Amino acid sequence: MKKDQQSRVRFIAQAAMIAAIYVVLTLLGASFSYGEVQVRISEALTILPVFTPAAIPGVFLGCLLSNILGGCVLPDIIFGSLATLIGAVFTWMLRNQSRFLAPLPPIIANTIIVPFVLKYAYMTPLPIPFMMLTVGIGEVISCGVLGLILHAALGRYRGVLFAERS
Repeated sequence: MKKDQQSRVRFIAQAAMIAAIYVVLTLLGASFSYGEVQVRISEALTILPVFTPAAIPGVFLGCLLSNILGGCVLPDIIFGSLATLIGAVFTWMLRNQSRFLAPLPPIIANTIIVPFVLKYAYMTPLPIPFMMLTVGIGEVISCGVLGLILHAALGRYRGVLFAERS
């Protein structure tokens, strides 16, 4: 197999594995993965674009599938997944900056987008600023705290797990 074919296969395999792990983590913690107060453990994976661009489609597809399998309404499936995609793209763009900046894009994207989805797709009676607070806290826990723990754990094995092989 040629090197560019190997790279494509590795990219697809990494994205698929990340998506699968995201779905499993979300559905295992389903009782606290959805709603006004949510802490999606799977959102810790939004730190992975620091290590590989394959994490961008991986976390997006994982979120999309989790929202479909979790019984979310169409606007949530679309906009909730787009929030994760936006966060992943900007995390990748910050990959060479401080590791403490990496979790900020998914925290910000979800804190801004998800409360509007909750308000208008689910008719949640809570005020949007309050839901920004609750969703934001959940994102800080999952992306900020758990994501940085994951970053520290994987950082030691960056060359083994995410290196391009010749």
